[in-house]
Amino acid sequence: MHKNETLPQIRLCSSGPEIDMEDIQNITQGMHELKFGEMAGSFPQEIIQEILIRLPVKSLIKCTCVCKTWKSMIINPSFIRTHVSPAVQFVNQNDIHLLLHRVSGLQMTTFFGQKVMYKVNDEVLSVHYDNQAFDHYSKIEFPVATQGKKHNSYIRVVGICDGLFCLADDMFRYCYNFFIWNPAIRKLVTIPWPNVRFDTHAGYDASIGFGFDATTNNYKVVRVVTLLDQHGTPTLAEVYSLATGTWTSLGCVSPTCLTDGRASSVFFNGVLHWPVFCKTNGDLYYFILTFHLGKEVFRKMPMPKIIKWKFDLGMQLSVSDNRKSIALFTMDNRFEDSFLEIWVMKEYGIKESWTKLITLGPQGPERLLPRALCFRKSGEVLVLLTDKSRQELVSLDLESKQFKNLGISGYQYCNVGFYKESLLLLDKSNAESY
Repeated sequence: MHKNETLPQIRLCSSGPEIDMEDIQNITQGMHELKFGEMAGSFPQEIIQEILIRLPVKSLIKCTCVCKTWKSMIINPSFIRTHVSPAVQFVNQNDIHLLLHRVSGLQMTTFFGQKVMYKVNDEVLSVHYDNQAFDHYSKIEFPVATQGKKHNSYIRVVGICDGLFCLADDMFRYCYNFFIWNPAIRKLVTIPWPNVRFDTHAGYDASIGFGFDATTNNYKVVRVVTLLDQHGTPTLAEVYSLATGTWTSLGCVSPTCLTDGRASSVFFNGVLHWPVFCKTNGDLYYFILTFHLGKEVFRKMPMPKIIKWKFDLGMQLSVSDNRKSIALFTMDNRFEDSFLEIWVMKEYGIKESWTKLITLGPQGPERLLPRALCFRKSGEVLVLLTDKSRQELVSLDLESKQFKNLGISGYQYCNVGFYKESLLLLDKSNAESY
């Protein structure tokens, strides 16, 4: 480094280095403009790590080419874990975006209340930066490996956690292709076939969840399977561990329940949640099944009210608007008597804290059916307005009850999840690069 070139001030204190966030861009710019080796040797290792840990994923991938020391530091599991930790995410909280998966194509019929697409015309996976206009986004391509192995018309995203996607090829047919994918670093892990399959247990209905076990620093896929052709229709569970690469059977699920394969799970506070139902005095009633990923224990969480199972009733769980609890969207899909209810559990786990925010019926002269997807950063709710032939994505202001058109329409299938880039899988030898 030339003598007349100075670096931003970095202060050391008893708790570690204090770095002015405004200086990080200047430092990284200097790393590119000056000799990398000389720059890398001019700081203590702890200072280098404090700088690198705050950089976005794409910058870190470039930094692995600077020198062996930096590469070793960045691909270290401890660095990767710290980079995705809540403390670093808080610094970069604006980097949490919405992942939108849309599919359009030719349809043939309905299958358990869902439209079956036998030919996909268009499929878009895009990251939206959740600005007010919802117009800042980038597209993501599915890895070729998943497309070559799929048996259904498209692969669905069943869960997103810390920048990892859990993909499943199980939309309408009994198939067992599951993947864990990090699009930011273009790495993919193919999950082995689960233990509960059609050839081993006959007909079934399965729900899948994906999340992080903080007690073991491990990502897990949980599969809850109701056996339709066996006496008593028992529900089994099995867990896939990313750390070991294997499935483990958990036996029968308690409390007793029946899964609804149409319902998606939500991961919150180390726990997976599914809307399920159980038989009581000859009738079917909904409740929320929870699974603690660390303790590997199932529990029962009450719904906000007694809700009978109906074929046309849709249930979806989400994270609440303040990210401190869960939300429930209930949707009756009958065209002549449809509605949408949005509930939020104000205090997690407390039944009495369930609060209904809004009830909506068919919208406009076309009587479009509202289907809620998730909360936005602003507190508004992403909603699909649907009829028999199309879907239109809008943003709902809960106070004014007004919809804002987001300029996205024409897709028969649409799913949304929260997404933040990470380095996870970078250190996995069994992860396929593409």
